[in-house]
Amino acid sequence: MATINFGGVDETVITRDEFPLSKAREVLKDEVIAVIGYGVQGPGQALNMRDNGFNVIVGQRKDSPSWERAISDGFVEGETLFSIEEAAERGTIICNLLSDAGQIAVWPTLKEKLTPGKTLYFSHGFGITFKEQTNIIPPADVDVILVAPKGSGTSLRRLFLAGGGLNSSFAVFQDASGKAFEKAVAMGIGVGSGYLFETDFKKEVYSDLTGERGVLMGALAGIIEAQYQVLRQRGHSPSEAFNETVEELTQSLVPLVGENGMDWMFSNCSVTAQRGALDWKGKFREATLPVLNELYDSVASGKEAERTIQRGSTPGYRQELEAELKEVRDSELWQTGAVVRKLRSK
Repeated sequence: MATINFGGVDETVITRDEFPLSKAREVLKDEVIAVIGYGVQGPGQALNMRDNGFNVIVGQRKDSPSWERAISDGFVEGETLFSIEEAAERGTIICNLLSDAGQIAVWPTLKEKLTPGKTLYFSHGFGITFKEQTNIIPPADVDVILVAPKGSGTSLRRLFLAGGGLNSSFAVFQDASGKAFEKAVAMGIGVGSGYLFETDFKKEVYSDLTGERGVLMGALAGIIEAQYQVLRQRGHSPSEAFNETVEELTQSLVPLVGENGMDWMFSNCSVTAQRGALDWKGKFREATLPVLNELYDSVASGKEAERTIQRGSTPGYRQELEAELKEVRDSELWQTGAVVRKLRSK
C-alpha cells in the first residue's frame, strides 16, 4: 500500500499501480460474482466488472423495471440474469446491492445461499453495523467485505466509460478464508475504483449517514431554503434570490472548489466577496457545529438507523414520501429553479 499524506496525516492507500486490473482478474478468476439488485449501484458495478473481464451475473425480481433495464444492458435471462434466489445460488461472491430496506427483506433468502467458502459483499455498512435492527448476521464461515464507491452508480459508470475512475473505500468485516483482503481490493479495482481507502464497516456507515444528512444533502437543502427565504422576505425577486443562492453555487463555485480547493476560491474572487466570506465563515461553522454533533450522535446511537427502518417499513411510506417531494418540487424556490435551468446558455 502507498502512504499518502493528507493534510499532515499519513494514510495508506491502494493504487492501481500496485494492484493492477490483471492482478484483480487473477484473484477473482474462479469466482462467479452475483450482483443482487439492479437499482442505484448495481448497474454501474455490474457493467464495469463485466467490461473488465469478470464473470458477472445479475439477480433481480422478474417483471420489474430493473429487470428490463438489465436486459437492455445486455444481461441475458437464464445465462447472466436470474431471479434473486437463483443468482445467489450460482454466485460465489454475492453482492448485496439492494436498498437498506431491501437487504433486510431478502436477508433470509441470501443467508440460505451463503454456503461455506462464499463471500458476502456490500457497498454500505448499514446492514452489518446495525445488525441488532436489521438481523443481518452472516455465517462465520464466509468472508464479508465492502467496497463503497464515493459517488453514485451513474457517476461510477460514466467515469469508467470516460477512461477514469471513482475512488472507493473498502473494508473487511470477516475473513474466513484468509483471502478476504485481496478479494475486497480486487473487487474495488473491478468496479472501476481509482484509489482505494481502507476503512471499517462502522466508520463507513457513520460517515456516510452523517454526510448525506449533513453537507451533501440535508444541510445543503436547509441552508439554501433559509437564504432564499431571507432574500425574498427582504424584497428580492425569485430569480435574483435563486441566482444568488443556488445558480452561482452549482454552476460556478462548487466545480471550481472541487478543482482547486477553497483557498483558491477565496483568492480568486473580489476583495469584497473574499473579505465577507472569510469574516462570516466562522460564524456559520460555530452555528452548525452543535447540529452536526447532534447528527453524529444520532447516527452512532443507532437512532437514525431505527428511524430509517421504521419509516421505510411503514405502510403507505411511498405515498408519504412522494407528498414530501412534491412539496419541495412545487415550492417557489425550486419552481424558480426549473425556469432558471431552462435559461442557461448552451
